[in-house]
Amino acid sequence: MLNFKKPLGLGLFGLTVASVFVPVLSVSAESTNQKVANEKTWVVATSGTLYPTSYHESKGSALTGYDVAVVKAVAKGLNKKVVFKEMDVDGMLTSVNNGSAVMAANDFGISPQRKKQFTLSTPYKFSYDSAMVRKGDDSGITKITQLTGKKAAGEAGTNYQKLASQLGATQVNYDNVSNDVYLQDLANGRTDVILNDHYLQEMALKAMPDMQSKLTIPKKFYFTTQDDKAGTGIIMKKTNTKMAKAVNQEITKLEKNGTITKISKQFYGGQDVSKHPNVKTTYITINDN
Repeated sequence: MLNFKKPLGLGLFGLTVASVFVPVLSVSAESTNQKVANEKTWVVATSGTLYPTSYHESKGSALTGYDVAVVKAVAKGLNKKVVFKEMDVDGMLTSVNNGSAVMAANDFGISPQRKKQFTLSTPYKFSYDSAMVRKGDDSGITKITQLTGKKAAGEAGTNYQKLASQLGATQVNYDNVSNDVYLQDLANGRTDVILNDHYLQEMALKAMPDMQSKLTIPKKFYFTTQDDKAGTGIIMKKTNTKMAKAVNQEITKLEKNGTITKISKQFYGGQDVSKHPNVKTTYITINDN
């Protein structure tokens, strides 16, 4: 990671991940379910590079971010301790499935495909998507649904990259890198577009003033997919229903008492991302095949 004055480690791409089938082993499912629910310490997988969801303000500083703070608040309400483990997106999903982490929190969309494989919590963030491009000519892109001949930057395996290919772009894949890499490559023409959650893109660009004269996020390129409308939640193993029930009850409590709104405004520049945004978007279906 490179050092920024504020903040460091601002990776963009951990949110919408293409589904990978992982078989669920049915070994003492009920006893394991209860055991996980009773655990006093949660091991939680996250990226540590996704600003403002899960990141470090400076080299060596404590992990922080919106999802990190929400998980801590939920854990506090349930009298649990939390240990965060930082890894890439594929590692997060694998760790939840093999039990080395009880949950993953990293701006994960509650998509139809993901719900088939995991238990997802009550949503605590609602958003939409956007395309970051070069200022002046929008990287030569006129329609968000037409990216033929363009190079799309993103993390390998995400549905944003899958969608970019579907729309005609060539994927340029990165592995859990920080925002400066993404934005510099876009500005210098190594890539042409970044598709991702709008709030994350907006905050990333605000955090890098030197890029604001070079890059832009046009309103005409705002879009949504089937992965966005249900919001963002915590990922848990399909069989861990007792823990999921307790987590959901605590999230609902934190939403009602204003705690999640307060956390949101802290990390999203005064915006309450726990509420549905009222924004005009183009709807695009991500093909499952």
